Formats: sequence, structure tokens, C-alpha cells
Amino acid sequence: MTIEKIKLLRKELHRYPELSGQETETARRIKKFIEKHHNTKIIENIGGNGLAVIYEFSNNGPTIVIRCELDALPIEEVNSFEHCSLNSGISHKCGHDGHMAIVAGLVFWLKKQDFKKGKVALLFQPAEETGTGAPDVLSDYRFNELHPDYIFALHNIPSQPLHSIITINGDFSSTVQSVAIHLQGKESHSAEPEHGVNPALCIAELIQKFEKLNNNDPTKEDFRLCVPIYSSMGVKSYGISAGFGEIHYTLRTKSIEKMERLKQNVESLLIDVCPKHKLPHTTSWFDYFPAVVNDGFCNQVIKETAKNSNFDIIKKSTAFKFGEDFGWFSEKYKGAMFGIGAGIESPALHQANYDFPDEIIETGMTMFKGIIERILTH
Repeated sequence: MTIEKIKLLRKELHRYPELSGQETETARRIKKFIEKHHNTKIIENIGGNGLAVIYEFSNNGPTIVIRCELDALPIEEVNSFEHCSLNSGISHKCGHDGHMAIVAGLVFWLKKQDFKKGKVALLFQPAEETGTGAPDVLSDYRFNELHPDYIFALHNIPSQPLHSIITINGDFSSTVQSVAIHLQGKESHSAEPEHGVNPALCIAELIQKFEKLNNNDPTKEDFRLCVPIYSSMGVKSYGISAGFGEIHYTLRTKSIEKMERLKQNVESLLIDVCPKHKLPHTTSWFDYFPAVVNDGFCNQVIKETAKNSNFDIIKKSTAFKFGEDFGWFSEKYKGAMFGIGAGIESPALHQANYDFPDEIIETGMTMFKGIIERILTH
């Protein structure tokens, strides 16, 4: 059966995960699967390791892009099932293996269609987890030559009922930005710390003051979340008082404008704290994800498709706290994301025991089919 082939693809992709920017074999597996089941136009190496699979029904009418992600995460899998990751320290803990299987599975349906207008592009995007994949695709002239009119994507959502469709008007996800703060002190003998500049107390004070910036309530307009990700200082030599250190944070807000204000708060905090400890500092900002903003028309198409397919619709009033580089697409094109419930008892995203539920592959395919039909037949 077709669905069994798609599930086997999902498990194959799960066994061989690759990190952001390194998804060469993942792209090859997708290309091989599609070519095996239908000979259609494929654009390779789009935005890096990406693929775009093209179905052109007519030169007239809208172009719809259905987007999914190729990359996995640097997490060691703890599951023991047969399709467990074979690549040490890397695993699909965000469900991108399932997203890819859903989108690749659409070829079985698309090859049978005879729409009188329009074009469909299945986009397998690299490097979502670092926020660099979408802007790289957008800077690729071959993507721009597709002249997309609409772009859609989904994300599996643990803790929500299986097969439920989660919709949000306006912002679907948060604006996210990461920062590394480097502190340069001075080493000394650990018997004479007064002759050096140790960053320990500065790091401790910064951690406390970062915590005071937080308002971890996504229902509030001033929602902002500063989460410590990584820290280090000195070397493992116990006769040396540490002379350098660094701390890394990820910041989350409701909007791009609020993120700029939070970044200013961080910079002011550093200017206040670091000189007190006689520590010059530098900051590096990276892994930026603008908020996904759902277009009104595209979101309505999602809702109508879910209703016509008899799926339970959960209307969420606030954006998800996670970041999604689909926000780069929603800045330029009319687009929208929706969620699919991955089960009430499902482990959370990015947990070491997470596994995408095969049961919702057909749900995702049904949604994308319905979205394409609504736009290309109305």
C-alpha cells in the first residue's frame, strides 16, 4: 500500500539523520524516493542541500509551495525501536522526518491530478534548526523564478490530541534570537586570585539579572523569555584562577519589535555589569527566527480544509513559544502554518525519546491535498 511505503520512508529518514547544512544524504534519499514513484522536475541544491519538486499544470494560475524541513538535531536518541538513529549524537527529535514523509507522499496524489491552472512545488528545505535555511532558499534565484503565490507548512504538536488541527490567527510562532557573551579577564595563580580577573562573579550576576528580564507568560504582550543554553570559564587546571568565560542565551518575544527592545535591555545589562567586574565583553548574535505571521486568506483555507475533512480544530489564541524559520517566508509571501496533534502522551519536541507518530502522516497529507485543491479549483 502507498501509505506503507511512505511510513517506511519516514523510518529510513529517522535512521539516518543529518545536522543543519549537512543534509546531503537526506536529500539524496528524498530524490531517490520521488524518482522511483514519479518522473517529474526536481531542482537540486536549492538554498544549499534543498530540493524543489515541481508539478506544473498550467502557465496560468497561482503557484503553491508546500514546505518541509530536512535537518535533525544534535541529540543522542534513547529509544530502542528498530528504526532508531544510527548516527551517533544526532536524531530527529523535532519530527522533520515525519514532515518530509508527508510532503514526499504527495507525489502519489499529484501525479494523478489534472488541475486546469497553477503549479505546485514541494520544497524540502535545509537548515531550519539554525534559522539559516529559509533565507538561503529565498536568496536562490531558482526559487524566486518559481514566483510563489502561497506557501504552506505544518508542524507536529505534542500534548495535543492525535489528528487535531491547531490554527492561530496572526502570529503562529515567536521571534527567537540567540546570543553568545564572551568575557575576557586575566589568569592568575589560584593561590593568588587577587592578581587576576576571574569572570565567575560576573557570570553569576548576569545569570541572575537575565532571569529578572523574564515574563514567561505567552498570553501577555510583554512576553519575553531568556533561557541559558551554555556556559564555560577557565580550564581544568586547578592551580589557575579562570581568566575568561562565556555564556550563551536564547531569547524569545512576541514580535520583531519586542525582540529589538529585549536586545537593548541585554546590551544595557552588560554595559552595567561587566565593567564593575573589570571584564571587557563582546557579544555575538546568531540563529535568528522572525515570527511566523499567518496570512488571513491562507489561514482561512487551512480552517476550511480541516472542517471539510472532519478534523477537530483547535483554535489557539497565542503564538507558540518555539521559533520557526518559516517566518522568513511569511515576511515575503502569503503563507500560513498549522499544527497537527501528535498525541496527548507524546514526549515533547527536542526530548531524547521523541518519535514522530506515523498515525498522523495521512492527516498531514489530507490537509495539504485539500489546501491545494481549494486554491487550484476555485
